[in-house]
Order: sequence, then C-alpha cells, then structure tokens
Amino acid sequence: MKIALIQAPLIWESPQANREYFEERVNSIEQEIDLIILPEMFTTGFTMNPKNVAETMEGETILKLKDLAKNKNTAITGSLIIIENEKYYNRLIFVFPSGKIEYYDKRHLFSLAGEEKIYTSGKEKQIVEYKGWKICPMICYDLRFPVFSRNTEDYDLLLYVANWPKPRTNAWDILLKARSVENMCYTLGVNRIGFDESGHEYIGHSQAIDFLGNTIINAEESEGVFIADLDKNAMLEARHRFGFLNDRDAFEIV
Repeated sequence: MKIALIQAPLIWESPQANREYFEERVNSIEQEIDLIILPEMFTTGFTMNPKNVAETMEGETILKLKDLAKNKNTAITGSLIIIENEKYYNRLIFVFPSGKIEYYDKRHLFSLAGEEKIYTSGKEKQIVEYKGWKICPMICYDLRFPVFSRNTEDYDLLLYVANWPKPRTNAWDILLKARSVENMCYTLGVNRIGFDESGHEYIGHSQAIDFLGNTIINAEESEGVFIADLDKNAMLEARHRFGFLNDRDAFEIV
C-alpha cells in the first residue's frame, strides 16, 4: 500500500482556508496513492471553541473530501469537528474512493486542555477494511493508552492523526515506535507544524514505522507530502516467524 502523509501548518479556526490548502496539497500528488492522511482537526487546529467551526456529516469539508477521493481514486482520512445531536465530536473521517464513509470518534479526550468538557468521547474502537488491509484509526492523545490500541483484531495498520505539541515530541517519537513493536503492525503518525492561537508550537515529526519499530519515514519539522510504501506480506512473514501476537493476553475493555 502506498500512503501519503501530509504534514502542514493549520490556519486557526479557518475551515475554508484549510480546505483550500489541503486541496492544493492533495492535487499536487502525482503518484498513484492508496491512502492520504491529514492531521487532527485539520480544518481548524486544536480548538476548544467549536461553536462557529463545527460541521455536519453533510457539510462542506465532507463534500470536499468525497470529491478529492473520487478524483484522485484514493482514500483520505483526518479528523475534524463534527456536531451531531447537539454534541461536538473530534471525529476521524475515512473517505473511500467510492464516497463511502466510516468514522472514529476520539475516545481519550485531552483533559490537560479541557477537551472532555467540550467534546463527547467516542466509545467504540473501529477497524476499517480497505484494499485487503485492516486499519485501526486513532487520534492524538489515544497514543498514550496502549490497552485501547492493543492488536486483538489482527489489524495491519495503526494510524494516529495529531496536534501534538513541541514540548512532548520525545513522547510522540517513543510511543509511535512502541505501538509498532507491541502490535507488530505498521504505525503511522501524522502531526501538524506551526503555532496555534494560544502560542503552542508543533514541530511535526510525522512518521511511518514498520512492524519491528524501524523508521521508514520521519518528516521531522518539514512542511510537505511524504510517501511511504508498506509491504503487508513482509509484515505477515515477520508475525509468522516470531509469533509474538500469539502470546498476547485476552481481555475486554468495559
């Protein structure tokens, strides 16, 4: 599977400007790509003021993602603020080339910023099946909670979209590798760069890591589109050879 990670600055609470930016970036990709990944809250930045920027599942951003996915014949994913039944969600949208949509609502809301006071937590882990791959999508703070991401479904690819700030970049780097190694899967992390309205700095470090913890791509602090080729057969061979997942503990999240 060929995947594009887009590491970008985000314009604060400006959905239209951010849509235009990502549309240009997506359309600049000349290679055939299977999946394009955008950061967390890619239309607004990590805002605790959703009232004026939240969208519905029939809103402009969803329509634009569907259009881009169809025209580029690729899947696109990233999170944005969705309002539904008078509740706000930090929702990762996975748009198939056909226009079909699956989604995951962020389970672990970032209490340090008061996210849990504004947004509604998701309850369900999601596995997206696409082109013969089982994909487990997560959002930012979820990275710190390995029980929730534990590979009990034999998924192939774990992905995190994020607004992960500079002071805790070391944790981001360490935990992405840890999730790859413990789950014997490819792990992708797509983070933003730049500053937000509160002065928090983000330096990216978007990455693609293989099933043994080896770095395939590290975007470091650069703005741009970064392409990774993932080999499912190599991963399955490693799982068969080492058998680590066969020894995992059985448990149920309640």
